[in-house]
Amino acid sequence: MAEDFSSRIESIGNALPEKRLTTKDLMASCRHKISVDMEELTGIHERRVCSEGEDSLTLAKDAALDCLKHSSHKPEDLGLIINCSISKFDKGLSHRYEPPLSLSIKDAIGAPSAMNFDIQNACAGMLTGVSILDLYIRLGIVTCGMVVSGEYISSLNTNAARNIRTIASKQMASLTVGDAGAAVILERAPNDAEGISVSEFTTLSKHSDLCFGRPCKDAPGATMETEARKIHRVAIADSPPILEKALKHSGLTFDKIDYVIPHQTSERSIKSGARHMGERFGVKPKNVVINLHDFGNTASTTHFVALYKYLNEGRFKKGENIMLICFASGLVVGVVIFTMDELIDKYKKEAPK
Repeated sequence: MAEDFSSRIESIGNALPEKRLTTKDLMASCRHKISVDMEELTGIHERRVCSEGEDSLTLAKDAALDCLKHSSHKPEDLGLIINCSISKFDKGLSHRYEPPLSLSIKDAIGAPSAMNFDIQNACAGMLTGVSILDLYIRLGIVTCGMVVSGEYISSLNTNAARNIRTIASKQMASLTVGDAGAAVILERAPNDAEGISVSEFTTLSKHSDLCFGRPCKDAPGATMETEARKIHRVAIADSPPILEKALKHSGLTFDKIDYVIPHQTSERSIKSGARHMGERFGVKPKNVVINLHDFGNTASTTHFVALYKYLNEGRFKKGENIMLICFASGLVVGVVIFTMDELIDKYKKEAPK
């Protein structure tokens, strides 16, 4: 099928719980003493966690409304709404599949004519949603739409703290997560706009057993078991060809990428990955975004939490090329590349803290 149009990011919204949980307090809550400085190991000082009355759906709704607040579009302009959250908690820790959360989101924001559906692709969810919506716009099916997610995953913290006995536990990565909502509106780009140049995704299914989540057997919420070091090794070994393919399709070389925003796992892993990218492409990344200190790993929302923060801090310039990279259970590796435009004019400019 021919692609007649291109798309661009028109606005981004965030929703963060008020409650903060420091890594120090989380580690103090562990039933068994763990001999590791978790903050030094991960770079995470604190994360946001839901309080009573907050869940996946409320975070997604609030992020969607914030996105519209920054948008020139009205809710009725949206042709498609895609919810991409891993967690689908509604009314606390009650997991809901039907009706889909996207239906409740579109009703809450007042977009009755929009098509809607949910997808689930682990931490690659929102970027997968962006890729799908980008294709809908390129094919002329819709002119604009929203991708949204609300991640209420802090029960992983609580349940891991009860069970972890040593640093070798497969639940250690569960202590890095935080709750957040994010939303992004994509629209048909004007003819002279560069917008989203490429979205590439690959599933390395032979590594599907390296991370999986399931309902917790003896407490509310979920548990997750992760082979974190193995995932890191796979990402280092198998992602460069995928990045090279994405760059080729975008018509860019790595030295033309101004910001790399990887999935936020741990500071050490991100810096290690950046070094290997520099070695592979023969040039160091210009700017690698590390957004862990205040938010931790917010799963499918992580890239848009980072983008929102940097937009409000006035860090981007028009014409800069942004590369978003996701590594997700499955194992999914995804890349989205876009060019920053007047999106930066919609956000207040605060000095970085």
